[in-house]
Amino acid sequence: MTERSDSAGPLSGVRGASEVPPDLLEAFWRYERAIMEDDLDVLDDSFADTPTTMRGDAAGLLVGHDAISAFRGTRGGVPARRIERLESRPLGEDAVLLVSISRYAAGGTGLQTQLWQKIDGRWLITVAHVTPRSQPLDRSVWRNVGDPFWHAQAEGPLNGLTFAVKDLFAIQGRRIGAGNPTYLRHARPEGTTAPAVSDLLFGGASLRGIARTDEFAYSIAGDNPHYGTPPNGAVPGALPGGSSNGPASAVATGQTEIGLATDTAGSIRVPASYQGLWGLRTTHNLVPRQGLLPLAQSFDTIGWLTRDSATLQRVADWCLAYDGSASTERVYGSSGEDLPWRFLVVAEAVEAAEPATREAFGALLGQLADAPGAPEIRTVNIGDLDRYYEPFRIVQGAEAWRNNGEWMREHPGATGAAVAERFRAASEITREQETAARAELSQLRDSLRELVADAVLIMPTVPGPAPMRTRSGSQVDAVRAATLRMTTPAAIGGLPSLSAPLMTVMSQLGPAPVGVALISGEGTDIALVRLARRIEALLA
Repeated sequence: MTERSDSAGPLSGVRGASEVPPDLLEAFWRYERAIMEDDLDVLDDSFADTPTTMRGDAAGLLVGHDAISAFRGTRGGVPARRIERLESRPLGEDAVLLVSISRYAAGGTGLQTQLWQKIDGRWLITVAHVTPRSQPLDRSVWRNVGDPFWHAQAEGPLNGLTFAVKDLFAIQGRRIGAGNPTYLRHARPEGTTAPAVSDLLFGGASLRGIARTDEFAYSIAGDNPHYGTPPNGAVPGALPGGSSNGPASAVATGQTEIGLATDTAGSIRVPASYQGLWGLRTTHNLVPRQGLLPLAQSFDTIGWLTRDSATLQRVADWCLAYDGSASTERVYGSSGEDLPWRFLVVAEAVEAAEPATREAFGALLGQLADAPGAPEIRTVNIGDLDRYYEPFRIVQGAEAWRNNGEWMREHPGATGAAVAERFRAASEITREQETAARAELSQLRDSLRELVADAVLIMPTVPGPAPMRTRSGSQVDAVRAATLRMTTPAAIGGLPSLSAPLMTVMSQLGPAPVGVALISGEGTDIALVRLARRIEALLA
């Protein structure tokens, strides 16, 4: 039996600790103490500084010391815990496998598996896997959740599926929270359920729960200062994208199959791109917005997020094309004919993308051009993207202030700093500015609709992969502005836009998805889903 170092301290009574080499036990305790204190320097120093070092958990795998370090900076400390058991197995002269069980003060246990190797005389972690304690409810994702929260109301083509609803939709007997605890506290229970929710229930899907949103849907980052930032199901340590962050994360992490969400300036398409999901923003006014808390009615649109294209097709077919729909007055989105096999590449959007995204997008277009039965592809110019973003921002802000300004005045300090600043800027928009902006938008809308009369616009959904959660507020704002320049044209045109997870680029956190955006003519939503699936099959 090996003697232990006194520096192991609290590990002295731990079952199995006496079998661990003293210098390794000391290194292990140094790491464990740093975990409890959230000492990032010591944690970084405990992992081997190599590009092959690995750390995995239920959210995914990180490869390389830099990626692990970036993730750790977003996580914060862990809840109070103690090591209950420690097992060691020598794998060689300078390699030992350690498996430890943690007992949390608040209940529950976790399991840590680490490969320690002696490198240049020091014990360092080269591989780690963490199995955390079971979480009954991730409050960053869900406001309310059940199994299910509300059963399906009929048999239908969505049988067996569940959905998360963004916390902006009315559900009978429940309050709308809008991502803000003060708003939730003063809200009244709803007397009816929004038709967009009822459609899914009558199609055979069950409601999994009410999922989080950025405050008042006035953001695309996906962070919420009150409830925390939901995980990115594709890239651990990255922002999830918003404002439909809760539904997107619930879908991406496998907690539900469908996210019922809204998209004003990109709130479906951005999280879809960031988390490798399929996301459809429907034609404006195709799905009526009764029972939806508005942000900016000129652009607010309802749509869905799914992990795969087949599920999105099932949802669109049911919610947009069946005669008994509670949310469509006519079979408007039936899209009986296929869209033209003809694409217009938006030059300004490609130029606005990050270099890695441009490279991946160029490769994707090359694959399409070289495929049997290749589509016609040509480039089109739509003009400076600021011509779209600036008037959009003015009209969106004016409507957002009309909808929420009184509440903001009555509840100073109730929102996070970023959303408060957007509302402050919105409050200063004049009637003359709004009128001029609407005139500009009308011209832009006409030109966009003319382009999609016999073709489909194609472009990257966003400039690049999801930013790290450690980005500063100013950095996130810069990404937001760049992103909105790419997402607002579809909103201005009132056109259906779909983000398909067809590209992967390298990020600081490892391989990350970036969506391909398709924009088609008014009312061609279902045909647009079919077209995206055709591209997916061709690339596969």
